[in-house]
Amino acid sequence: MTKVVENKKKKKLKSLQRRKSYLAEADNQINLLEHERRVGKGFSAQLKEHDQLPFRPRTLEILQLNLGYMCDLTCEHCHVDAGPDRKEIMTKKTLKNVIKIIDKTSVKTVDLTGGAPEMNPHFKWLVEELSERGVHTIVRSNLTILVSNKNFRTFPAFFKEHGIEVIASMPCYSKENVDKQRGSGVFNRSIEALQNLNQLGYGVSGSGLDLHLVYNPGGASLPPAQEALEQDYKIRLKEDWDIDFDRLYTITNLPISRYLDFLLAADKYEDYMETLINAFNPAAAENVMCKNTISVDWQGYLYDCDFNQMLQLKVDNDRQHVSNFDEKTLYDRTIVTGQHCYGCTAGAGSSCQGTTT
Repeated sequence: MTKVVENKKKKKLKSLQRRKSYLAEADNQINLLEHERRVGKGFSAQLKEHDQLPFRPRTLEILQLNLGYMCDLTCEHCHVDAGPDRKEIMTKKTLKNVIKIIDKTSVKTVDLTGGAPEMNPHFKWLVEELSERGVHTIVRSNLTILVSNKNFRTFPAFFKEHGIEVIASMPCYSKENVDKQRGSGVFNRSIEALQNLNQLGYGVSGSGLDLHLVYNPGGASLPPAQEALEQDYKIRLKEDWDIDFDRLYTITNLPISRYLDFLLAADKYEDYMETLINAFNPAAAENVMCKNTISVDWQGYLYDCDFNQMLQLKVDNDRQHVSNFDEKTLYDRTIVTGQHCYGCTAGAGSSCQGTTT
């Protein structure tokens, strides 16, 4: 008997906000993680056991700006719950306050993220302001935005003009795995964008134009060893598509937002939390990104990290907005933590720059 192959199109994913999901509210996510379906030892208790309290920051080195939750993609595991239906965008007024912070602090690196940060209408203005000040600028690109239409196709050349470091989402070198996690056609568009970046010199040895890729697991597991996976990526992407890049960063999926929704739907939430808790690494905890980074949301509020931002857990400080930013008092704060922090401290650790150990 001949097997009938169904050609059904995968239903387009919508943001939690658009679906009016219970998890669209940050308080509901926190309640689930900390109370309703709490798993294992509390994160603070874990830190105390390893003599890591109080959990405090070191020198502020990186300002990470979420320029808005708008994105051309709606990825299955997105911790931002970004998508085309999200309209939150950082205003120029807020960005001007950010520039004032740059002018009066020791911050030398600004990390632009989203959503798709390129979709912010003030993106180029901001980059030019940062470039004039000699600030090292990182853009976290989903790649597909760079080939989506003629306006965004000019952005790679703009990146090169201003020496921007590009960190690009590429959760696998397999078309099947990428499209499953990020949407139909995403792999091919990502390959096209990477080839365009290579043609400009990005990822090419000696060019000085850094191009890094980001891997995150498709299922409910920790990432494999970063260095070994990087070699696999380099071999496969070079042999199959003649693509070069500098580094691969492996990032652990944190149990928040759409990834939390995925875990619950797959009935893997408790198992995944146990995996993270059992893999807690005190050495990884010492080097998490909240130690040297401040995250700024689209409205200008301050957070210890991008993940706390999504849970609306502002910095433990009286000055919680870019309009009254004070670097000195920020050093006196205690970093806000919760059960989700097990994601950054499991195994080799996880940060926006990959492993922490």
